[in-house]
Amino acid sequence: MILGIGFTFIIAVVGFILAGLPGLNHIGPLACAILLAVVYRQVFGYPERLRTGIQFSSKKLLRLAIILYGLKLNMVVIFHQGLPLLLRGTGTIIFSIVVMMILAKWLKADLNLSLLLGVGTGICGAAAIGAVSPIIKAKEDDTAMGVGIIALVGTVFSIIYTVLIPLISMSPIDYGNWVGISLHEIGHVALAAAPAGQDALAHALLAKLTRVFLLIPVCFILLLWMKKKGKIEREAKFEFPWFLIGFILMSFVGSYIIGQEILQSKKVMSDIAAVTSFLLTMSMTGLGLNISLKELRTKAIRPFIATIITSFLLSFLTYMLV
Repeated sequence: MILGIGFTFIIAVVGFILAGLPGLNHIGPLACAILLAVVYRQVFGYPERLRTGIQFSSKKLLRLAIILYGLKLNMVVIFHQGLPLLLRGTGTIIFSIVVMMILAKWLKADLNLSLLLGVGTGICGAAAIGAVSPIIKAKEDDTAMGVGIIALVGTVFSIIYTVLIPLISMSPIDYGNWVGISLHEIGHVALAAAPAGQDALAHALLAKLTRVFLLIPVCFILLLWMKKKGKIEREAKFEFPWFLIGFILMSFVGSYIIGQEILQSKKVMSDIAAVTSFLLTMSMTGLGLNISLKELRTKAIRPFIATIITSFLLSFLTYMLV
């Protein structure tokens, strides 16, 4: 556990160092860390002895970082924009699943894996895939491959987004909304939005977490669908994203308590933001280590192509609508 966490810590430190170099400073430490992890996986393989600690960083630290990011949100804005974001999130999910399944049939790709990828693209990446897998009775190999594909495609699109920031005429808030309703993982959203500033990041996370909320009804719909087809048992269930509650609570704390009931200096809030960014960078290492380019080439090239096309169409359409 300790060695695995230390491994992600070292990669995060190197990511921050690289992000200070000319050229790489445009994509930031998050992207640098995840690219380092991808390269490490391809050269040395996955460090199995460190798996427990790496998974702790990629899952637990990611959720902790997202909870702390709640301090940056203004709940007044949330209440004002909540319904439009919910409608956009619903459209993103429906579009992703429908287009993915159409492409899967056209390309003759595995339908179960394609459904996992459609849900992952539309909702919240690996977390959604993990939640839906037991419901649709997906094979463990399909689940692992789906997570790897989502990690790879989401990473590539996140980096492309950061490169586009100075080339597109969007306000930080509009850019954040675009990122939040179109990218895959919460980590990918943070990766793409952070270089555009705190306003962009806050709105991106709000839009993204609106989609995470929709994981619950989507899972219930799939449960009903599978039960109707007689392919699922009554005890099937999914893991509720409890970190979402923490994110919302911290949003209320940041909006109504800190600065009003509790006075804090800008330095303290800046330090919290720095710690949050570093925790998120550590979690990116685990995400990058899930990507195996060799397995991708041999087992899932058609679903991979379908995911790229779906992600491109989703990015383009949401950009036009924001």
